[in-house]
Amino acid sequence: MNNAILSATNAKGVYMSKSLIRVILMISVLFFTSACSLVYDKHVQWQTVKPETFPVLYATGFAPISLQKSTHKTQRMLMAIKASKIAAYAELAEQVYGQQVTGKVTMADLLIEDQQLTASVQGIIRGAKVVKSYPVGDVYTTELLLDFEDVYNIYQVNLNRKVIKTVTHF
Repeated sequence: MNNAILSATNAKGVYMSKSLIRVILMISVLFFTSACSLVYDKHVQWQTVKPETFPVLYATGFAPISLQKSTHKTQRMLMAIKASKIAAYAELAEQVYGQQVTGKVTMADLLIEDQQLTASVQGIIRGAKVVKSYPVGDVYTTELLLDFEDVYNIYQVNLNRKVIKTVTHF
């Protein structure tokens, strides 16, 4: 065979030998076949994990009955019931998610002109139960209970939190 056909040239025009071409070809074949063996299929089987213990949280909300904005006594009572329940849920949210506190102080001539402090809480409470709801004088009180085992069961149905049980490689 023609020597020019069997050999290749680089940019400077130097001829490579047939054995060098064969070595490069063998190395590239070995590289590509070994890379294919690193890719394989696998089957993952999942198992759910349940915590060992669950905390139980309690919260109490209060609302004044006489300060509710209504002329009817019954409607003021119903509004206070709702307000005390919302206050109890806010307290539960503070326990679960924490509370964000922001402060701001304005100074002029080394004297405090304005001082502000704001607090907020944001979150979703699922699974809370009303333990008691009752009036105490002019204040309506609502007590809530949040059992995290109930919360776990609610989220387990919705999220299917799982861990790897076994892995089978093919």
